Amino acid sequence: MVAVVRTVAYLGLEARQVEVQCQVASGLPRFAIVGLPDKAVSESRERVQAALSAMGLALPPKRITINLSPADLPKDGSHYDLPIALALLAAMGVTDAEQLGDWIAVGELSLDGRVVASPGVLIAALHASSADAGLICPAEQGSEAKWASGIPVLAPNDLASLLGHLKGTQVLPDPVRGDVEPAPPATDLKQVKGQETAKRAMEIAAAGGHNLLMMGPPGSGKSLLASCLSGILPELSPSEALEVSMVQSVAGMLSSGRISRSRPFRAPHHSASMAALTGGGLKVRPGEVSLAHLGVLFLDELPEFQRAVLDSLRQPLETGQVDVARANAHVSFPARVQLIAAMNPCRCGHAGEPGHVCARGARCATEYQARLSGPLLDRIDLHVEVAAVTAMDLTLPPPAEGSEEVARRVAWARAKAADRGVRSNAELEGQDLETYASPDDDGRALMLQAAEKLRLSARGYTRMLRVARTIADLAGGDQVGRIHIAEALSYRQMIGRR
Repeated sequence: MVAVVRTVAYLGLEARQVEVQCQVASGLPRFAIVGLPDKAVSESRERVQAALSAMGLALPPKRITINLSPADLPKDGSHYDLPIALALLAAMGVTDAEQLGDWIAVGELSLDGRVVASPGVLIAALHASSADAGLICPAEQGSEAKWASGIPVLAPNDLASLLGHLKGTQVLPDPVRGDVEPAPPATDLKQVKGQETAKRAMEIAAAGGHNLLMMGPPGSGKSLLASCLSGILPELSPSEALEVSMVQSVAGMLSSGRISRSRPFRAPHHSASMAALTGGGLKVRPGEVSLAHLGVLFLDELPEFQRAVLDSLRQPLETGQVDVARANAHVSFPARVQLIAAMNPCRCGHAGEPGHVCARGARCATEYQARLSGPLLDRIDLHVEVAAVTAMDLTLPPPAEGSEEVARRVAWARAKAADRGVRSNAELEGQDLETYASPDDDGRALMLQAAEKLRLSARGYTRMLRVARTIADLAGGDQVGRIHIAEALSYRQMIGRR
């Protein structure tokens, strides 16, 4: 007899169906797992045997073969423990094999028979919904699975209680969908003294989803400004929150099934590796740029990152997706992020400040800024200089306008973009860009003149049109005019052109 239990293999945010086939046949006693298992799956043999022993069950002295089909698809992760155990129990006649055909099972087993959490349950639940099946998952992740509406979910604490439910001797409680987390408190723009130009650039970036680079001396407020961004960005829509949660589920970051409507804000240290930033590793996992999907990726001390690591962001910033290619797998993760970066003007941090003379002269700033490649800078829409804050600035009263007022204007601009069929103006392209961001005659003349003088690339030209469209939206204008083009160009002339 061959017993079959369905489970899934994760490839990025995609779940592919896997059949766990178990055969108990006559022959010398052995327990083999085949079908391209990795180390964690191969070790499942010991965990399953110990879990059954904890329930008072012993393996039959026969030849036990577990096949993970399709056999040419690599299998990795501990979530195969539960389906392997169920297939084995069905082949032994302990539970009904036909009854298990209506379910997809994921979960790791501990040595005492408990079913413990494993990453990717939300992905498995969505796959079960599309396959018209129920899901068996760990108890602590039942609330996560319930976000895939319309599917039955069994969330046992241990293997014994699951068998009791399947036999009808006890009933497992139906999991309750997880809560929506309240937005964490964000820094208010009222805490930023001065820096009106930088705050205006931050508002434009938030309203249009544009990338922003701030350059200024240490202590000028660059990190403070970046921390204010969460307070002025609109919250995620329900469908966007589900997208973000799918990435977090694969990364094992969903706690108690709680889903947040606030946009992700990721700030990796400048020592981060390429795999940490863009994804990868021995077992391919999403990187920081994917964990920031539909949110903000803040890179402080930008030139201190390895150049190859920064250049690996060029593709996701352009396409909104990361493709991780390995010899045995090709995995894609979403990565539609808003890049906010900060840097000092030079290594010592004070180049260009009045009264400051750098020992290395102009070379200090030139060599430091040259660490950033031209193609990367070309993908950053807004370049703004953040001047040093004086003691006089700090004695000024708080500004009258804070994050609440700016957030209302940002929400208005985002609503205008939604009317055009995009999440933000940064996504306008092709015919839509021509239709909605085409400037008037005066604006076109200025744009052509600036494109020649600043030697804008085709990418830079279109990005300036998108920024100008956002500025016009904030001003309530229907058409992009010369004044909107002029302001957009004013944020394109600093970094790399000193």
